[in-house]
Amino acid sequence: MGKENNPRRVAENEAFAKTKMLRTSPQKLNLVAQLIRGKKVDKALADLTFSHKRIAGDVKKCLQSAIANAENNHNLDVDNLVVAEAWVGKNLVMKRGRPRARGRYGKIMKPFSEITIKVRQVEEQA
Repeated sequence: MGKENNPRRVAENEAFAKTKMLRTSPQKLNLVAQLIRGKKVDKALADLTFSHKRIAGDVKKCLQSAIANAENNHNLDVDNLVVAEAWVGKNLVMKRGRPRARGRYGKIMKPFSEITIKVRQVEEQA
């Protein structure tokens, strides 16, 4: 008499994770997302670990969450996972300001963004 399960939003061999409210601009976050698109997950984790970008640690945490979702929720093999997609979206923008000369006001925009990472299990090439 319970509720039926929601249908899956991704294919049977895929899993994803999403992180919202990352304190960086989408343009800067997309540079880190480009770094991992299409790579095997162990190589992508290594690239994020040694990246000098500040936001790379949060992207790494999101990728680890996608890997854990694939392993625990969808019974996928971690060794065959590839970062299928990684896309970035805008979130809110905090508006701040600073008084400037001659009665003017300088706008300071503090953007937030979000990232979604989809991993896919691929068959091993023999």
